[in-house]
Amino acid sequence: MLSTRSVFRRFQSPSWVSDVESLRSNLQNDIRKPQRRAVSTTRHARKTIFSGIQPTGVPHLGNYLGALQQWVRLQNEASPDTTLIYSLVDLHAITIRQDPTQLRQWKKESFAMLLAIGLDPKRSIIFHQSDVSAHAELMWILSCGASTGYLGRMTQWKDKTASSSSGSGGNLKLGLFSYPVLQAADVLIHRATHVPVGHDQAQHLEFARQVANGFNETYGGDVLLPPETLISPAKRIMSLAEPKKKMSKSHANLKSRLLLTDSDDAIRGKIKAALTDSDASLSYDPGQRPGVSNLLDILFYSGEMIDFEDQVELAKHLEGHSIKALKEKVALTVINVVAPIRADFDRLLHDEAALEAAAHDGAEKARKSAQVTLESVKKAVGLF
Repeated sequence: MLSTRSVFRRFQSPSWVSDVESLRSNLQNDIRKPQRRAVSTTRHARKTIFSGIQPTGVPHLGNYLGALQQWVRLQNEASPDTTLIYSLVDLHAITIRQDPTQLRQWKKESFAMLLAIGLDPKRSIIFHQSDVSAHAELMWILSCGASTGYLGRMTQWKDKTASSSSGSGGNLKLGLFSYPVLQAADVLIHRATHVPVGHDQAQHLEFARQVANGFNETYGGDVLLPPETLISPAKRIMSLAEPKKKMSKSHANLKSRLLLTDSDDAIRGKIKAALTDSDASLSYDPGQRPGVSNLLDILFYSGEMIDFEDQVELAKHLEGHSIKALKEKVALTVINVVAPIRADFDRLLHDEAALEAAAHDGAEKARKSAQVTLESVKKAVGLF
């Protein structure tokens, strides 16, 4: 029997608590009325939450505080009739060429980590995107009608295509142009009513809504369901080495990031070496004091500082503490978050049979979820 941790250290920012409490009541009511002619989620009593993350192996703390922690919280707070679908979007991962052996290992590690953080395969549908062919099939159908005009106004899309084409001549890959359509298909194939995203993904979800509305207007009826957005309040966690840059596993400096598998000693060492400034006082000012502010963000979003309204109030509470004392407090807080996750991950990673069974079960459930929409779409366009 595959077991997962049922309790985890939860992010409890008042704004997120408010969002979740609102969602819980909205499982019978709507978050808000639609602003345009569209299929309204008011017509659907049952709610479906969908989100995905690329399988890049072991996540770092920024991934956890920015998204994964909220996935577990939504699972634990949602009403029993809510469907929760979480996908490892491996088709998105190959928009950049991957080493096949490494990608297979990353998929295994990523799946084990989703269980280790507290996602329960008996409560949530957890699966590899490539195991459900309906995602790619709907993507092709939608791409035949998707407007490139909106893509050209999407900040992330422009940044990715520009950086990939820079200095490479005609080496720009087609998948990089079409990945927003696949993102839309990921959501729409399961008729997701709510999608938790960060601020940098809001445009992609708006694109999904436009695709759904355009399809429905073209073919009539409520074939596709435009989803509602759940914006996570957690800010981006920044690099410990360069606090003006986002924490990333691609950074050359290993001390720039905190992995969810780091040992206690590694966590202490990385936070001790975190770049701050020469001001001995504590204050929250991301513009002028990015290093200190990043440490306060980590402390605030890691779930222990629930008595404070925001990071400014937290910094005032810590007045008189040295930077060294702040780093020690942050390290202890991060260790309290990471240690139980690390232990569960180590156990799950070595139970290959259980991981394979959970992935197979999740894929079967996801196929059933996707098939209903795909059949409706194919019927609408005349494919059968």
